[in-house]
Order: sequence, then C-alpha cells, then structure tokens
Amino acid sequence: MIKISPSILACDFANLERESKAMEAAGADMLHVDVMDGHFVPNISIGAPVVAALRPKLPMMFDVHLMITNPLQYLPDFVKAGSDRITFHFESDDDPKQVIDAIRGAGKEVGISIKPKTPASVLEQLLPLVDMVLVMTVEPGFGGQKFMADMLPKIRQVRDMANAIGKTELDIQVDGGIADDTAALVAKAGANVLVAGSSLFKQADYKAGVANLRRAAETAYDK
Repeated sequence: MIKISPSILACDFANLERESKAMEAAGADMLHVDVMDGHFVPNISIGAPVVAALRPKLPMMFDVHLMITNPLQYLPDFVKAGSDRITFHFESDDDPKQVIDAIRGAGKEVGISIKPKTPASVLEQLLPLVDMVLVMTVEPGFGGQKFMADMLPKIRQVRDMANAIGKTELDIQVDGGIADDTAALVAKAGANVLVAGSSLFKQADYKAGVANLRRAAETAYDK
C-alpha cells in the first residue's frame, strides 16, 4: 500500500496549522516532521514543542524523523508531544537496539533511517525489530535537494532483506527529491512510503498533488 507523507519542512511555517490541515484534507496518509539539531546535520529545524502544538489540531499520524545525534536524550519529549512513529538514524551516537527498545517501550511505532553512504547490510539484524526503514535519497539536512538515483539498489536490497525474513509488510520510506517521476522509480524498487516536501507544497492544488504522486507510485510499485 502506497502512503504519502508530506514534509512540513517545505511548508509555509507562518501558517503551519493551515498547511498541515490542508495536506490532511488532500488525502495525505501522515505528516512528516523533520527534526534537525544542527549537529547531526548542518541545519536546525523544529523541536518537540511544535509537534505538541500541532497534535491537538490534527488526528493524522505524525511521522517524526529525528536527525539528531542523541535520540535517547530527546525521545521522551517527542513521545510526550504526541509523535506516532519515531524514526532515528542508525548513524546516531546511541546504540540502535537501545533506541528501538525505548521507542517501543513508549508505545510508539519504530523507524530506522540510513544515510546515502551507509550500506543496507547494517540493518540486517535490526529489521525484525522495526516497523519502517527510511532510505535517504539525499544527504539529510536540507530540503529541495536533487534525488540520488544510485540509492535505488539500496531500496531494493532492504525490500529483499525484509521479504527474506517474512517481513513482507515492512514499510520502506524514501525521503529526498521525491516527485511524480522519482516516485515511480522508488516504488518500483520496493518503497511504499513517500516523503515529499517541495514537490507537494509548491503546488496550488494539494489534493491533485497528493493524488498524482500516489498514482505514479501505485502504477510502478513492486513489492
């Protein structure tokens, strides 16, 4: 099943509530919240207070992506703020299994992400423990970057690894340069959760944008 997760990193922050509600009304499946600490990645975005402020306004899933050095330190804040699925980076300083246990212990869904230079093989022992793998298709830290086509084999490798252990329902998310044309490429490689920022929020008609992105991916999806 294809799921669309608009990234609020690309929205009009002066109208964050309105923009987020508009994407929900447009048929998006979840809202992608990029959290950057200025250390793990060379940029600073938003924190748990923004998630907490939005939570009462929106019933949709909050797909929170922690691009931070020490996820364990800040995890309680994002749990309390109302995150539904929390994704952390394998490359962070904290032990991946400890982070997974902490997220699961808090009753939240677990995602793990890998940067472009990190091989998919590092996830082999962790796949049974998570709900989603996020394969970055740009270097994390900034929106609006060009899609890295050389990540397609990595997406397929993660899907094949999951299928090999019988975890056929694992969500594989992609983030970076996702638009109608690249949506078809990543879906064919096995991704089913598409994060899109600039390509959605720059459109005048959000409903058409979400529908077109979903259609492009569904047509090509190869699980």
